[in-house]
Amino acid sequence: MREGLVTFLRDTDGKVTVVTSHKKIDLKKERITLLSSGKEHVLLVSETGTVYEWKCSGQSNIPRPLGSLTNRQIVQVTCGNYHSIVLTKDGQLFTWGQNSRGQLGLRNNEPNFPSPQPLKSLCGIPVVQISAGGDHSFALSLSGAVFGWGRNSAGQLGLGDTNDRHAPVCVKSLNQKKTVFISCGEDHTAVLTKGGLMLTFGSGQYGQLGHNSVRNEHQPRVVAEFWGSKVSQISCGRHHTLALVESSNTIYFFGRGDQGQLGNGQRANQCVPLPVQLPPEYSSDQMIKKITAGGNLSALFISKMDAGQASANLKSCNGPTVLDDETVDRWISDCNPKVWKKIRREIRKMFSSASCINGSFTDKSSDKHYKTSVEMSGLDLSLPRLAFEKMAKKDKVLSTVETTVENDLLPSLGSTAAGVEALRVYLILPELLRVLKKQGRGTQLTVSLASAILELEPESMDVLSSLWTNLPYYYYRTLVKMFHSVCAHFLSLMTTTICDHWTEVEPVLKVLQKLCNINSQRAVQLTEDYFLIKNLDYFFDMILLSIFWYVVIILMVFVHYVKLRYSKYLWALFKSVKSLASYPFILDITCKCNLFQILQQTQPMAFFFNGSTLCVNRETVLDDTIAYLKTKRHNFSFPLEVKFALEAGIDDGALSAEFFTLLGKKIAKDSSVIQASEDSGLFWFSADDSSSSQEELFYIGVICGMAFYNRDFMYIGFPVALFKKLLSIRPTFRDLEELSPVEARSLKNLLAEDEDVVEQMYLDFTLKGKELIPNGAKIPVTKANRQKYVDLYVDFVFNKSVENQFRQFNEGFSRGNPFHLWKIFKPEELRDLLYGMAEYEWKELQKVVTYEHCEPSDELIQNFWSVFFELDEEHRKKFLIFTYGKDRLPLGGLSKLPLKIVRQTYDDADDRFPSTQTCYGILYLPNYSNIQTLRDKLIHAITYCEVFGQV
Repeated sequence: MREGLVTFLRDTDGKVTVVTSHKKIDLKKERITLLSSGKEHVLLVSETGTVYEWKCSGQSNIPRPLGSLTNRQIVQVTCGNYHSIVLTKDGQLFTWGQNSRGQLGLRNNEPNFPSPQPLKSLCGIPVVQISAGGDHSFALSLSGAVFGWGRNSAGQLGLGDTNDRHAPVCVKSLNQKKTVFISCGEDHTAVLTKGGLMLTFGSGQYGQLGHNSVRNEHQPRVVAEFWGSKVSQISCGRHHTLALVESSNTIYFFGRGDQGQLGNGQRANQCVPLPVQLPPEYSSDQMIKKITAGGNLSALFISKMDAGQASANLKSCNGPTVLDDETVDRWISDCNPKVWKKIRREIRKMFSSASCINGSFTDKSSDKHYKTSVEMSGLDLSLPRLAFEKMAKKDKVLSTVETTVENDLLPSLGSTAAGVEALRVYLILPELLRVLKKQGRGTQLTVSLASAILELEPESMDVLSSLWTNLPYYYYRTLVKMFHSVCAHFLSLMTTTICDHWTEVEPVLKVLQKLCNINSQRAVQLTEDYFLIKNLDYFFDMILLSIFWYVVIILMVFVHYVKLRYSKYLWALFKSVKSLASYPFILDITCKCNLFQILQQTQPMAFFFNGSTLCVNRETVLDDTIAYLKTKRHNFSFPLEVKFALEAGIDDGALSAEFFTLLGKKIAKDSSVIQASEDSGLFWFSADDSSSSQEELFYIGVICGMAFYNRDFMYIGFPVALFKKLLSIRPTFRDLEELSPVEARSLKNLLAEDEDVVEQMYLDFTLKGKELIPNGAKIPVTKANRQKYVDLYVDFVFNKSVENQFRQFNEGFSRGNPFHLWKIFKPEELRDLLYGMAEYEWKELQKVVTYEHCEPSDELIQNFWSVFFELDEEHRKKFLIFTYGKDRLPLGGLSKLPLKIVRQTYDDADDRFPSTQTCYGILYLPNYSNIQTLRDKLIHAITYCEVFGQV
C-alpha cells in the first residue's frame, strides 16, 4: 500500500463512491496477498497471514486487524454481502458477520456475530475452497464434496428445495462429480468439475444459469451449451456468470447485462452462454490468465503466453497443508537443534489438525479419491503405512507424533462427521499404532482412539462401520490386531490388578466388538481366532479361587471388618467379570463355560441353598418329571438333586447325569410332539399344535433348560436350527441341508435347472397344503421367482409351520434355565453343551487314568485294558454309562473325564462284579484270577447296570 493510502469504489444504491482512508495506515510494509469484498466491507490478508477488516459504512475508514485470528495462517478469504469466511492453513474455518439466513453455518439463530467464530460442523473436512454469495456460503473438500448453507430462497444451495440451512449440508447430487471449483452470485451458484463440466443452480431471473430460461433451478444442472467443450474457469457476479473454454481460449458471458457487465456492447440480459469478442489489443501470443466477475462488472487478466504453455488452466486454490513424502524425508533428516524446533512445530501443527491428516494420503491414481463414498474412503493406505515406518527411523519424530495425536488431535475430534472425508483419520491412525506396537508403545493412544470412536453419533458410526466393512483385508486385519493386542494386554494385567484397568479395557472391547459384528458382512472375513483372547484360564482360575476363599471367610471368620473388606473386593471382582459377559466374542467355549459357572455360582439362591430334590421311577421317568413340574414347587434357580425310587444313592452329580440321559432317550423314543427326519435321523417339531402337544413341548423345553442350567448332558437330536432359534438367529438353507438333505438337494436342483424344466415341474407357492404367500396356489414357480420360493420354503419349515410349537419350547427352556447368560454361547456351542460330545478317542482315557492299590504294570490292570480295547463301540459307551452315568463327553473329550481304578482284594473275587462311584469316576476292580473272568464280569456289569444301579 503506497504511503498507507487505500482507495476503492463502493456501490451503494447504484451510486459509485470513492472511499479513501484519511490516516496513514501502518502495515509494517506488509504486502497484501488476499482480498475480498462484500457490500460494505473488505477483508485484507497480508503475506504473514494477518487479517484486516475494513468496514466502509462506519465512521472510521481504517482497516482493523482481527486479533482473534492472530497467529493463524489464513490461506483463503471470501465475503458475502454482510458476512465473511476465512480458511486457515491447518484446515479450520471461521465465519462472522450477519447471520439472518444462517449464512454463518453456526446452527445458531443469533442475527449477528461481530467476531470470527469457528465453524465446528466442518471439523475434519479437508476444505480446499470457500465461496460466499449474497447470503449463502459454500465449502469444497479435497475430494470434491460440496457443502452449502445459508439463504436458499431460489434453490441456490442445490438441495432440491428452498428452505434455508443454518448449518453446512452436503449437496449429495454433486457427490463423485469431481467438483474442483465453486463460485457464488447474489442468489445463484456455479460449480466446475475436473472434466470441464459446468453446473449451475439457484435463481435464473436474469438468465444467469445459462439454461435458455429464467426459471430457478433447485438442483445442479449441467449447462448444455458447453457439451463437448471443456470449461477451465468460471466466475459469478451478482446476477451474471462468466466461463472460459480452454480449447478455444474463448470467454462466454450470460445473465444480467443492464450495466454492460456482459462485455458485448449491449445492455440486455442473456439466457444462454455466448462468446465475447476480445479487445483488439489481444494477440495470439497472449493468454487469458484469469477471469473474474464483481457485483456488476467483469474483468479479464491477460498475460504473455509462457513458452510451451498452450492455454490457461484453473489453478488449485490454497488449502490446508497435507503430509507427503518430501515433508517426511525432511523431518527425519539430520538437522541442527534450531531446524529441529521448526520441524517439531510443523509436526505439531500437522498432527493436531484432523483436516490436514484427512487431506493426506489420498488415492490419486485415476482420481480414485473423487469416488469417496460410504463404501470407499478415497485413501491409499499404503502411503500412511510407509510414512509412519519412515518416521519410526527417528524416535523423536515418532514420539512427537504420538504425543500430539493423543494430546491434541483426538480431543479435537467431534462426535458428528460432516462427511466421509472427516472419518479418514480413524483409518489412518491404526497404521501409526501398528508402528508404535512394534516398539512396545501406543497402548494408551489405542485406548484414546477407541474412546474417540465411541463418541461418534450413530449416523457417523454407521458410515465408519461401512468403511471398515470395505477395507482391504490386510488393513482390516491390522485394525483388528491393534485393538485386540491392547485388549489382551489389559486382560492379562487384570489377573493381578483386576479393578484397575476396566476404564481402559472397556472402550477397546467395545470397538473390537463393533469390528467383530461387521466381520460377517465383509467379502473376505477374518477367522474367529483373530478376536479370541487366549490364555485367560489363569484369570478364571483366580476368580474361582476367590469364590472358594469367600465361602471360607463367610463360614469360618467371625471378624466383621475382615468379611466386609473381602466382600468389597469380591464384589468389585464380580462386577468386572460380569462385564466380560457382554463381550463373548473374545472368549472360547471353555472360557465361556467358566464364566457361566462363576456367575451362576454368584446367584444368591444358587450359592447359599441346597438343591431341590426330584424323586422319579426309572420306568416312568418322563411322566414323573412332568407331573412334578406341574406342581410348580420347583425353584429352577436351585441346584437339582435327583433320587431314583427304591434305589440308594446320594446325588453328587452322577444321578442327575443319568436322569437326564434317561429323559433324552425317553423323549426321543416315545414323544409324539417331535418326529425324526427320514434321511438325517434328526428331530424336529411335529405338525401337531394342539393344546396338549404344546403343553408337552413346554415341559420338554423346561427339562432341556434344567439340564443346561445344571450342566448335565441331555441328547435328543435336534439340529443346530433349534439352537439358532433359541438365540433369535434365523435358520438358513444350510440348516435344511442338515435336517433334511434330500429336500435340500431337490431345492438346490430347482435353482440350477433351465427355465423350461422349472416350468414343467408345475410347482406353485404352496407347501404341505399351506400357501407360502397370499394366493400362493395361483402363482407358479418360475426361473425368475424360484429363489424366493426356496427362501419361503426354508422359512416355512423352520418358522411358520412350527411357530406355536417353538414358542412353547422356547418359553419352557427359559423357565428351566433361569440364568440367561446362556445366550453368550453360539448355536453350535449351545448344542454341544446340552448334548455333550460324541467323538471318542479311547486311548485318551488310558492316558488320564490314575491307580490306587495297583500299578499300570500289574497283571490285573493289563488284563483290564486288554478287555476294554476288545469291546466294540457300543459296549465302550456302556462302560461310560456304568462309570459316569452318561455316555456323552464334556468339551475336550475323554481327556477331561477323571478315572481312578481302585484294586479291591477279596478271597471270593471271581464271584464279584466291578462297581463304581459314578459321581467321582471311580472304578472298583476285584482282583480277578484270570482275564476271562474279568471279561465276563465286566461285560455283565456294564450291560445290566441300569437294572441294579450303581454302588
